[in-house]
Amino acid sequence: MFSHIMIGTNDLDKAKSFYDALLGTMGVPAAMVDGHRIFYMTPTGIFSVSKPINGEPATAPNGGTIGFAASSPEVADAWHAAGVANGGTTCEEPPGVREGGMGKMYLAYLRDPDGNKLCALHRMG
Repeated sequence: MFSHIMIGTNDLDKAKSFYDALLGTMGVPAAMVDGHRIFYMTPTGIFSVSKPINGEPATAPNGGTIGFAASSPEVADAWHAAGVANGGTTCEEPPGVREGGMGKMYLAYLRDPDGNKLCALHRMG
């Protein structure tokens, strides 16, 4: 459905360090740097982080979450631990199994250094 997702940052170097560690737990190669942006290229899409081109500060969306597919609960836990160890903050409930209308899922939530809400999600059988 999506070709790419781009979010803002106020510190590109800090964002690169954070996302290199975070996405590295999922096998995503380190970001390609393009001036004021960084890109994570995967076969299923592109995730990018950019300093705002209008010169205004980057802000986190209220009510927004970016979800990353995790291949297992262990990958989601590693993702969460890497995020917290590299400047992210845990949010929501601790990582774990949740059941609802979408079925049984393993979820791990955190906020990046700029306050963007992120989730690692593994759909369980």
